[in-house]
Amino acid sequence: MDSRNTDDLIVSSDPQHPANLICTLCRNFYIWGWVTGTGGGTSIRHGPHIFIAPSGVQKELLQPTDMFVMDYATRRYLREPPVLNPSQCTPLFLAAFDRGAGCCIHTHSQWAVLVTLLVERDARESDEDVHSKCFEIEKIEQIKGIPKGRGKQGMLGYFDRLSIPIIENTAQ
Repeated sequence: MDSRNTDDLIVSSDPQHPANLICTLCRNFYIWGWVTGTGGGTSIRHGPHIFIAPSGVQKELLQPTDMFVMDYATRRYLREPPVLNPSQCTPLFLAAFDRGAGCCIHTHSQWAVLVTLLVERDARESDEDVHSKCFEIEKIEQIKGIPKGRGKQGMLGYFDRLSIPIIENTAQ
């Protein structure tokens, strides 16, 4: 598909437009050490579309014109930038969106890997299904900036519980 005919999907002066927001988020994630170079990936579901950062691109240098756009219902790309490759994280993104997520951040930060390993270890030790586990946290100030969830008003509070599903990652 010729991306020049579909640039209207990614061109916007609104900083909250998914193509702009992914670039800002990835730049910040790089600065914060959540992603390194080309590692990890980010996508946002917005209405019928999924906006996906490409694979193999320095995340801190992303531009809106680098974005892939997929139709969620058909799983077909509506916009494919020339020369770039779709994110290898796309199957993870789709699994998250099928569970109701609005955004998916795949990170290889040492802290995310450590949390995942601890959750999986605890599940195995208690004979629980590792694939249905979530990282859950409460009574911590840092969750106060996270929205309560789809269809709910306000932000999480200190006494609320944040639950993040652990979705298995594979090499391909």
